[in-house]
Amino acid sequence: MTTGTRADVWTSSVRLYRTRSLASAACRAGHVKVNGAKAKPAQTVCVGDRVEALTDGGLRILVVSRIIVKRVGAAIAVTCYEDHTPPPPPKEERPLMPRRDRGAGRPTKRDRRALDRLRGR
Repeated sequence: MTTGTRADVWTSSVRLYRTRSLASAACRAGHVKVNGAKAKPAQTVCVGDRVEALTDGGLRILVVSRIIVKRVGAAIAVTCYEDHTPPPPPKEERPLMPRRDRGAGRPTKRDRRALDRLRGR
């Protein structure tokens, strides 16, 4: 069994990035950290290492539990790491803006000033 593999190979193999070239680019840009330090694409990743990767879905924090060097199915890829990513914060609900009735025409100057006061302008 392999003791370690490249950071870009492992992150693409566990499906953090779609391709190895995207994983390499993320490493070079500083979006991948291994044990708190920025990882170059060729840095070795071993079992027990903490990998932080900034992906399209946000920051992912993973602990390596198994080394793989080839891209595998999603069901197998999930078994290769422990996910310590915090849950996303709840979305804030914005109050709905008042709408004018259909056919009411353009707002008058008085209506516009009332809307500005409501919006805090």
